[in-house]
Amino acid sequence: MDERRLIGLDLSTASETVLRMLLDCPSDAAVFSDVLEANRERTEVLRLLYDHPGTPPEVLKEAASLLSLPVKVSTEVAGVPAAEEAEKTALQKAESLLYRIQWLNVGERILLARKGGRDVRNILIRDPNKEVVMKVLENPKMTETEVEMAARNPSIPEEALRFIAKKRDWIRRYPIMRALVFNPKTPPGVSMPFVPHLRLQDLVALEKNKNVAESVRAAAKRYVRMRKK
Repeated sequence: MDERRLIGLDLSTASETVLRMLLDCPSDAAVFSDVLEANRERTEVLRLLYDHPGTPPEVLKEAASLLSLPVKVSTEVAGVPAAEEAEKTALQKAESLLYRIQWLNVGERILLARKGGRDVRNILIRDPNKEVVMKVLENPKMTETEVEMAARNPSIPEEALRFIAKKRDWIRRYPIMRALVFNPKTPPGVSMPFVPHLRLQDLVALEKNKNVAESVRAAAKRYVRMRKK
């Protein structure tokens, strides 16, 4: 697939809706600079950066200059919300994000997958389009915890599982390797090389797991016998 043909993939042509979502949940502060550099001629995007509460000071200053507006100085004092209120706010934010993402096209979701923050990635890693899922895994801000969750997901595309298995920095982490082997969707050819590296208790559990391929269970059984000798 030619990614450049996908609508919304380029920051300079992405819709204001997608850019707002990206700024609301960025992978890091550099996203604000990327959006600015790609949209110096788009007044509506500059205004979005100017009005966004998360815009870094240096980006805000540049956006204000391009718009010929004064640099805003925040006088608000942030309070510390109660734990219950903070949890409620986080839940509302997640529900709102999920709702907004559902209305995006494939190209727009790919853009978010490549540059979005953790909340965005947690939603898009379950996307029905495998190209979107693959771009989430290629996001440089992916954490090992997120990768482990992806490796556990039986609904994730087979290509994604193969991708995880080939990433040495990921697969050398035991929880990720274990999740990959125990995932019923992982092809036996991908699982087999990792079976010998499982701990005895996990080999015993794998031997009894009827959801994985019979060949993987048989391999686990052999290694259990070898370890107990």
